[in-house]
Amino acid sequence: MKKTTKQAWMIASALTIGMAVFAPHQAGATSVKPTNEITVQAEQQIKGTVKSINEDSVTIKGKDGKNYYIGIQQFSDEQIAKMKLVEGQEISVEGSLVQDYADFYTFDVYKKDLPKEITKEDLAKLEKLFNKTEQLVKEEKYDEVEKINREMDKITKPYILASWVPVSFEAFMEEYGFSEKNIVIKEQDKKQLKAIYEQWIKLEKSGKEEKAQAKFDEFQKILQPYLDELYPPVTFEDYISDLELDIPAEALPKLKAVYKDAQKAVTDNNGQLSEKLWEQFDEMIKPYMKPLSFEDYMTYFDFEIKAKDKAELKKLYEEAIALEKKGDYEKSNEKWGAINKILNPYYEANLEILISASKVIIKGEVYQP
Repeated sequence: MKKTTKQAWMIASALTIGMAVFAPHQAGATSVKPTNEITVQAEQQIKGTVKSINEDSVTIKGKDGKNYYIGIQQFSDEQIAKMKLVEGQEISVEGSLVQDYADFYTFDVYKKDLPKEITKEDLAKLEKLFNKTEQLVKEEKYDEVEKINREMDKITKPYILASWVPVSFEAFMEEYGFSEKNIVIKEQDKKQLKAIYEQWIKLEKSGKEEKAQAKFDEFQKILQPYLDELYPPVTFEDYISDLELDIPAEALPKLKAVYKDAQKAVTDNNGQLSEKLWEQFDEMIKPYMKPLSFEDYMTYFDFEIKAKDKAELKKLYEEAIALEKKGDYEKSNEKWGAINKILNPYYEANLEILISASKVIIKGEVYQP
């Protein structure tokens, strides 16, 4: 529900300047059930159809009826691009079983994107630190993982800054897409923005992070009116109409006030207040939201459910929704618990088998890392 499009330009800037952030693991990574109860021969060939594609993985429906999550992290970006993966295509994969999603991210994968200038000595230090995070993640000691990540950043950052070739101011500005909306930046503002951009580059290059951030904030302040024009705020009326809610007229003024306050908090970069207000807004509109029909709910599952179980699920689902409407969340949660109890065996039976690919074959073309 949160509207944070005004901050989209910050993401664009990070992409444009090409400064990579190397982090061994996400601190908030969700642990998953290992697949050690599934037997897959080493380097077994799996044939199937592509279901979905991510940046460094692909899920396939095997001809044996099983679901496979194929990690292709070992392949170069160029190789992955040449594969031209698309949903629905036939694919053959050879690879070995992996116990956990986190196991795909090996040190070899991590160092693939490191600057080539990094010394063997620093590479050895990074590998030692990386291996420490492996165990800490399994123990869910994410605070310690973050500390190690910062240590690794200290080692890599000088190399990143040394090899970083910033784009020109003109190319940087082009990424925002102002010209596509015919938004013209005043000549005086453009000169000032260019001067600040060049100062920011120098500060970043010299590793003066705090001063660089202050300069970046200065850049944002001048650019903000143009960003407001590029991403005009969605009016309360448009926002509500898109949700197709049945809200009584007397409830609208209070909802509108909270909505406008939340938008202002986003504009003011007050993240804590913005989060609080959007949560309040979500809670206020929840009673007016139309629940999914049972039939629509069932479309979220890509496995067949027995007729007897489906009938019981429909009964429980409708009871849970009715209880939620009454505000009886305790009894509703009991119903959801019963729903999960029925669905769990299906989830178990349809767990993805995790495979680290050593060979991918598409239309007779063979790819190896």
